Amino acid sequence: MYTDVRTAAKNLPLAVLSALAHARSRDGDAILEAISSALQELLETDPATAKYFFDFLEVTLGKTPAGEKWKAIMSTFVSYFPGRGTVRETAYLEGKADGEATGEAKGEAKGILLVLEVRGIPVSESVRERITTCTDLDRMDAWLERSRTVERAEDLFAEDPDLPGAGSEVGDRLR
Repeated sequence: MYTDVRTAAKNLPLAVLSALAHARSRDGDAILEAISSALQELLETDPATAKYFFDFLEVTLGKTPAGEKWKAIMSTFVSYFPGRGTVRETAYLEGKADGEATGEAKGEAKGILLVLEVRGIPVSESVRERITTCTDLDRMDAWLERSRTVERAEDLFAEDPDLPGAGSEVGDRLR
């Protein structure tokens, strides 16, 4: 069995097979801990191999107690097994979706401010902040549409029956 980090590092493929073979034994956790330490060291010299074995173990151990232990050991890496819902893949996809939504919101904000600027409508710092910190894309679409016709930047936040709560708190204070 491969419960020692040095032994696991010397023959990683056999250590991984040992983890699978002993997944239900009392030594399973010790084997996984040794492999994890060996893989973390391997990340410095051969990250592709280390990442492959991290994901391979997670996928093959599945929802067993050993698989849950392995998930607890895991950190964030790109997955070699897309579509399998590994811890690393889930974290990666959540981060990617958040980044895309943030990028889209920034683009909308830039468009709204550009339309107001081209039309010669002054934008106060509070209005600029409200526009640039908004993450509600439906609301921002409505603001972009309104930016073509409003007389004052504050009018972007007027009540909109199609968007519940749009503009209520700040818009009401600005009127």
